[in-house]
Amino acid sequence: MKICCKLITLIVFVVSSPMTIAEIKSTVIDYTIDGKPFQGYLSYDDKLTGKRPGVIVVHEWWGHNNYARKRAEMLAELGYTAFALDMYGKGKLADHPDNAQAYMQSVMSNMGVMEQRFNQAWTLLKQQPTVDLDKIAAIGYCFGGAVVLHMAKNGADLAGVVSFHGSLSEKLQPKPNTVKASVLVLNGADDPFITAEQINNFKQTMKAANADFRFINYPGAKHSFTNPGADKFGQQFNMPLEYNEAVDKQSWEEMQGYFSKIFK
Repeated sequence: MKICCKLITLIVFVVSSPMTIAEIKSTVIDYTIDGKPFQGYLSYDDKLTGKRPGVIVVHEWWGHNNYARKRAEMLAELGYTAFALDMYGKGKLADHPDNAQAYMQSVMSNMGVMEQRFNQAWTLLKQQPTVDLDKIAAIGYCFGGAVVLHMAKNGADLAGVVSFHGSLSEKLQPKPNTVKASVLVLNGADDPFITAEQINNFKQTMKAANADFRFINYPGAKHSFTNPGADKFGQQFNMPLEYNEAVDKQSWEEMQGYFSKIFK
């Protein structure tokens, strides 16, 4: 297993606040895994000194796109160092659900590949001088939510994981006391892709594993409720996707409170 990387682009922008001026630096990182090209996105506040918690961002089934990068920037604004990873490979962005499904299945059909790609991104994040190695978490959206939940159930030594409208796969049944990461699931109660049976099975699985987890159902929220582009995708492809501004804000605030607890 081999990994290498190079920094290729530096983007700097300024966000003003009444008290301080944050300087968010975002860098595109090209890296390879077993000779195949991947491309991630690193963001952090250059005005902060010292090390701070790191957060891995796992994209939706569309691939490593601007939405995933925006979330990394938003995490940097909160004072974290964030790395939006690439699960599919450089340039592999889906423009249709069929492509997205194919890309997603190419990863989910081989959990070893998925774990390898997550772990290599984790390694890259830990190499950053701004990251506190004892305080690293991961968040994921839709497909990405399934990825971070799998890593938690697989015993990844993360402080915590957060799933936003993520899939609740039961492929992995963890043994008792093997889930090291705290788990937060933020789900849309009106998401047709997530059934009551899946939710019940997930909760029972986590309880049987003695895992530290919390499951929040947001009434009225459908699939992809955090993505402002969800309505467009839903209309274009006749899919039950819907952005919910209020729940987007609520879930992001829930994540912030969760991070303040696990990182203290």
